[in-house]
Amino acid sequence: MKIPVYNQEGKEIENMVLPKEVFGIKMNLDLVHQVVVSQMANRRKPIAHTKDRGEVRGGGRKPWRQKGTGRARAGSNRSPIWIGGGVTFGPRKEKKFKKRIPKKMKRKALFMVLSEKARRNQIVLLDKFDIKNIKTKIVFNVLSKIPLESRNALIILPKYDKNIILSSRNIPKIDTCQAKDINALDILSFKYLVMPKESIKVIKETFVKKPKSGD
Repeated sequence: MKIPVYNQEGKEIENMVLPKEVFGIKMNLDLVHQVVVSQMANRRKPIAHTKDRGEVRGGGRKPWRQKGTGRARAGSNRSPIWIGGGVTFGPRKEKKFKKRIPKKMKRKALFMVLSEKARRNQIVLLDKFDIKNIKTKIVFNVLSKIPLESRNALIILPKYDKNIILSSRNIPKIDTCQAKDINALDILSFKYLVMPKESIKVIKETFVKKPKSGD
């Protein structure tokens, strides 16, 4: 599959052939769904947390003596049946949502979503993406000149670039990541992928399994 390569002025300067082992994989929606759900679960942080009787404030002494008052026996005002007492069977932040997915499945799902982006012409390649200063306007102008129907894109960088990362973080619906760290969930969270052509090489070197010497 060939796709055009643009410069930072938005002019098409050449075509590039995408590696078929990464961008030529047939879609399997069931596999992608399974991987994306697991990645969402692994990012989930338990927030809901109720205090049990050992965590609420109060208690320390018996509210009244055991016998002779005519009232029910009570050992602590932190009991769940008291107002202000602990909560029984409430949500706890110790809950774990983590799910394990084999590396081969995650790699396959990544290739599938990359292939689908390529088929839908939602990958924009640049010959290079280089800015000298940390300035949001520079990145904004580059994104305005390249063929994006909507400014909703993930910028995939071949290596860490402080200038681009800091310059793009204030632009709505624009995010950055390194090519070695991409995953199916992040790619599906954005409509377009914008990357220097060097990122294609990094993706291939990182995720394509190299044949063993004896094979």
